[in-house]
Amino acid sequence: MASASRTEVIDVDINKLYDVLVDYEKYPEFVDGVSGIKVLAKDEKTAKVEYNLNMIKSFKYTINLKQERPSRLSWTLDSGDLFKKNDGEWKLKDLGNGKTEVTYSLDLDFKMFAPSSILSALTEKNLPTMMNSFFKRAKAK
Repeated sequence: MASASRTEVIDVDINKLYDVLVDYEKYPEFVDGVSGIKVLAKDEKTAKVEYNLNMIKSFKYTINLKQERPSRLSWTLDSGDLFKKNDGEWKLKDLGNGKTEVTYSLDLDFKMFAPSSILSALTEKNLPTMMNSFFKRAKAK
């Protein structure tokens, strides 16, 4: 099992960042390791999204998302070939003046043994890079 959480304050309007977070189809354009996305269902409050990743090895999984504009995006694992558990959330707090406090939390468990080096790479080491890719995308909007 692996868990990670990170909080940052960025110079991006909360609504711009939220819009980038829920634009799942665009993830392969700017999130390293995401090779494909299929949105299976989506409305204002929920989404079901299949991810194809290519990190260390290729794998895919489907998550169920709960969308709470503009302050929270959370998910739980629906199915997948690698994860037993993949729960997490983006929490956004509007600080005013175009600043947003962002907390990303992730809780993973794997169907097979995963060395701590792989767990660390998937959570803590890649977390700042992944978050920054979303921040850059939102700043460019």
